[in-house]
Amino acid sequence: MEKDNNSKKAFDSSGLFYYLIKWYKPLIIVVVAAIVLSSLFSSPWFITPKYSSTVVMFPTASNALSRALLSERTGGKQDILEFGEQEQAEQLLQILNSSEIRDRIIEKHDLMSHYEIDTAARFKMTRLIKKYEKNINFKRTEFMAVEVRVMDKDPQKAADIANDIASLLDTVKNRMQKERAVTGYEIVSNEYRRLQNEIQEMEDSLTELRKLGVHDYERQAQVISEQLAIAIAENNLRGAAALQNKMDVLALYGGAYVSLRDALEHEKKQLSAIKARYDEAKVDAEQMLPHKFVVDRAYKAERKSYPVRWLIVAVTTFVSFFLAVLCIMIIENFNRFKKDFEKVKTS
Repeated sequence: MEKDNNSKKAFDSSGLFYYLIKWYKPLIIVVVAAIVLSSLFSSPWFITPKYSSTVVMFPTASNALSRALLSERTGGKQDILEFGEQEQAEQLLQILNSSEIRDRIIEKHDLMSHYEIDTAARFKMTRLIKKYEKNINFKRTEFMAVEVRVMDKDPQKAADIANDIASLLDTVKNRMQKERAVTGYEIVSNEYRRLQNEIQEMEDSLTELRKLGVHDYERQAQVISEQLAIAIAENNLRGAAALQNKMDVLALYGGAYVSLRDALEHEKKQLSAIKARYDEAKVDAEQMLPHKFVVDRAYKAERKSYPVRWLIVAVTTFVSFFLAVLCIMIIENFNRFKKDFEKVKTS
């Protein structure tokens, strides 16, 4: 029973309060030391302060300028002022994480030197990329916007890098799309020119046939047949012979004329259809369209974002106090158990 009472006393809150009073001097020393040391080691002497700059942008819904502005075909979102959704936001994030943007930012801002990485180091690029990924982050917000956040010891540098990344987004995506658009334009352009050449050859052939007297096969054949019948009925042999010569010319070249005329009509319809695709492909290959709506551009921060000294001091002080109390409880309980053990031994 005495042992149970001692055990309850050891874990009683009043006992804990007693221990705190008893050990208040060491506890005060621990707390003060934690505050002083955490304030010292979180100061600029030990931790380089960093400033944060952020760009927030929405993706666009349309990718092809021709489809948004020129195409008469319906289906899907064609409005160039329409905001994009999750799919477009994910595409922007993938491009932002591309090595092309990373390498351009590293080169433009000389981050190897800025991050103070030894150019003679064996794994200099690995260290540089890790620093880049640690200081530059991209994420999608809950409203389907994309956020570019840059941390740097130089506040102006942080803002410049964030804005340059946002600008490079259009550059890289346009480059990717232009490669495909130019190839598509070349294919459509070649087909368009081929049809133009075929139509020109057909028109030249029809011109030659017209010189031979074939202008409108069906109508001419009907009229000449009627006139030939009248000439024969009137016994006009000279007129009948002239009309017969014309009929012979129609018989000889009429079939070719009809074939060329019908083929020409078909090819012109094809040319009209491909002309629309040609115009669209030309616009896509030659004109570029922004792929984002910038909500907030980055600006030079006035206050540092890292480290948060008050939080470091508060957490360090609390943890130090907790560990100190834990050590006191261990010491006190060890002494108590030791005394109890000695009593049992002597008895």
